[in-house]
Amino acid sequence: MSSNEFLVERSTVVNADTSKIFALINDFHQWTQWSPWEGLDPAMQRTYAGPDSGVGASYAWSGNKKAGSGSMSITESVPNERVVLDLSFLKPFKAQNVTTFLLEPQGENVAVTWRMTGKKNFFFKAFGFIFSMDKMVGKDFEKGLAQLKAVAEKG
Repeated sequence: MSSNEFLVERSTVVNADTSKIFALINDFHQWTQWSPWEGLDPAMQRTYAGPDSGVGASYAWSGNKKAGSGSMSITESVPNERVVLDLSFLKPFKAQNVTTFLLEPQGENVAVTWRMTGKKNFFFKAFGFIFSMDKMVGKDFEKGLAQLKAVAEKG
């Protein structure tokens, strides 16, 4: 990975069927149950397009200063293994990132990894000495995985 790129990655172990976890990630309509950013703006506007789930499904949001605005679209969907998204932020800054969710069965449990990669744009280069993407979104990934785990493990 070059110095112009970043990686943010977090994992958790979920005690639920792989198919249940996959369905929560592969369908943007399900993200309202577990996404760490859902509570940032109660009036957030959401737009869904394409199929309900899988490749081609897309989701756009627009909200207050905390929520910002952007869009996501699923570019790869391998049932019970992997979901890959193109993620575009428009506000509070512009960025294009690739987000990957990996599901790895471990006996009765499933290891879920949430990874985001991208290029450091001018904004990040200019302010990189102040913060890192890992510090900026790592806690959000941890919160989202904890919420995904809680939803998936409900009876």
